Amino acid sequence: MAQKDRPWLIRTYAGHSTAKESNALYRSNLSKGQTGLSVAFDLPTQTGYDSDHVLARGEVGKVGVPVCHLGDMRMLFDQIPLEQMNTSMTINATAPWLLSLYIAVAEEQGADIGKLQGTVQNDLIKEYLSRGTYVCPPKPSLRMIADVAEYCYRHVPKWNPMNVCSYHLQEAGATPEQELAFALATAIAVLDELRPRVAAEDFPALVGRISFFVNAGIRFVTEMCKMRAFVDLWDEICRERYGVEDAKYRRFRYGVQVNSLGLTEPQPENNVYRILLEMLAVTLSKKARARAVQLPAWNEALGLPRPWDQQWSMRMQQILAYETDLLEYDDLFDGNPAVDAKVEALKEGARAELANLESMGGAISAIDYMKSRLVESNSERMARVESGETVVVGVNKFTTSEPSPLVGEDGGIMVVDPAAEQAQIDRLNAWRRDRDEAKVQAALSELRAAASEGRNIMEPSIAAAKAGATTGEWADQMRAVHGTYRGPTGVSGSVSNRTEGLDDLREAVDAVSRRLGRRMKLLMGKPGLDGHSNGAEQIAVRARDVGMDIVYDGIRMTPEEIVNAAIDEQAHVLGISVLSGSHIPLVREVMERLREAGMGHVPVIVGGIIPRDDARRLTEMGVAKIYTPKDFELNVIMMDMVALVDQKPVAAQ
Repeated sequence: MAQKDRPWLIRTYAGHSTAKESNALYRSNLSKGQTGLSVAFDLPTQTGYDSDHVLARGEVGKVGVPVCHLGDMRMLFDQIPLEQMNTSMTINATAPWLLSLYIAVAEEQGADIGKLQGTVQNDLIKEYLSRGTYVCPPKPSLRMIADVAEYCYRHVPKWNPMNVCSYHLQEAGATPEQELAFALATAIAVLDELRPRVAAEDFPALVGRISFFVNAGIRFVTEMCKMRAFVDLWDEICRERYGVEDAKYRRFRYGVQVNSLGLTEPQPENNVYRILLEMLAVTLSKKARARAVQLPAWNEALGLPRPWDQQWSMRMQQILAYETDLLEYDDLFDGNPAVDAKVEALKEGARAELANLESMGGAISAIDYMKSRLVESNSERMARVESGETVVVGVNKFTTSEPSPLVGEDGGIMVVDPAAEQAQIDRLNAWRRDRDEAKVQAALSELRAAASEGRNIMEPSIAAAKAGATTGEWADQMRAVHGTYRGPTGVSGSVSNRTEGLDDLREAVDAVSRRLGRRMKLLMGKPGLDGHSNGAEQIAVRARDVGMDIVYDGIRMTPEEIVNAAIDEQAHVLGISVLSGSHIPLVREVMERLREAGMGHVPVIVGGIIPRDDARRLTEMGVAKIYTPKDFELNVIMMDMVALVDQKPVAAQ
């Protein structure tokens, strides 16, 4: 029996409402045995907007903590010694800025920044494919990723400057082979950008600082084999493409959050078992064991977890790490013929996809292709769930259930105080009022010059952080120099391979279209900053497959833009998708603007993670249909839309 291994870093992905409340949560979790921090930022922070921007309305503090300036970051880590902490920050487009704020706070604490340990996700390519929190176009974004990596290599050598994130790729529908290939292609694009920036003898050490952040789904044997394939393929790429000889620099280092996509709203207590099984995929195999694990809570399909829910997930990790004998043994699967065969099959499929991407010019050039492939794969996955081919217990099989005693009067979730947004805006205004404006503008001017001239933006970003600049002001400089970006939707080129049950729907769409005198038209809208577009994409794809005209321009639209599009396109039905928890204020504004425009007759359907009380309020606003994760049958949603349109007098159409 081998010497017992040390446990992985135990984290909880957390942040909400305000920096002060998030700080209290962090210190509480650390006192309960958490060994690292994993910071969740709200959507305005992730997309480079201050809390008072029009697009931030309803989004402040909802899916993470708002950080607008040095004061917020200072409060976030109050009484937490950063030199002793291992901090993961899930931030991408604004990663250079948030890392700059973190370094500035560490220096205020008296820390030696050379000793800071942690990770900044800093993966923009997956944002274009799946998560949607991009700011600038791909090529300048790639340069910013490299800026962070180069700066960290020289000044913060223990920091992981990039976490290649395949997590959201799986959530967007990626097969294991696609997840392997798309993530590795992203890493290759970054390393190709970095290689000219450092001396050849230093490059292997820089390669060794690239880490990964992966997803582990419910097919935990396949997922375990996927992680072993990742280890082998990364070693292969480092040796053959980059000539890295030292094995310590070829080590595949990764953290993991197990699959939130598979968590169910019906019978949510079953999610505890799902999370445990998915954790085994990344812990059982010593050869491919995660270095850090963070688990969702059982109720994340319902809304924001409470502290107790997060504690329960943390205890799951601690029981496996400290009570079982898992860490006392060498790899349990070496030489297993079934495992070896599956790993080789995954590697073969991933190599073929990598070669295909390479023929297109690499990950940056192949973004549209990868996005369309993800939408196609997700369509196929959804069709398997609808048909029952893929079993989801409590959803499409074994659906008879006792009421869950875990879901009480509070709905089983924590609700962010609606007053938190205005309080954050008030603090932001006070910060701007009290700072040295001339000093801020000088720092922003230098930052913009560095970006324009192609210099590394990290040092001027840190200077701007210390001067008192805000998240929105930093991102505005990047937008001014590099422009803004609208990602591909992946919908137009994606065609479903399934036709079962669609003939009746096509006939129904044809019939209502004849009555209308033109093709029935669905406008899909995603107001606010929520970039989780999988649901909207799948609704759009299925609606197109049953014969509707589709208008879907992607994420990050204001309610005004959505209503104007509904008017211009003469939409017959309007679909709104919001998964960030900001559905109430955003849908309210859409409904008000529709009525003001004389479009109140257009039926509105809303999808998202919507608690019962919120669903009632949306219905009172005039929303015709509400869909949550339990409503997985897309054909039912299609027929609902046909019925809603068919109920309206032709003159009103």
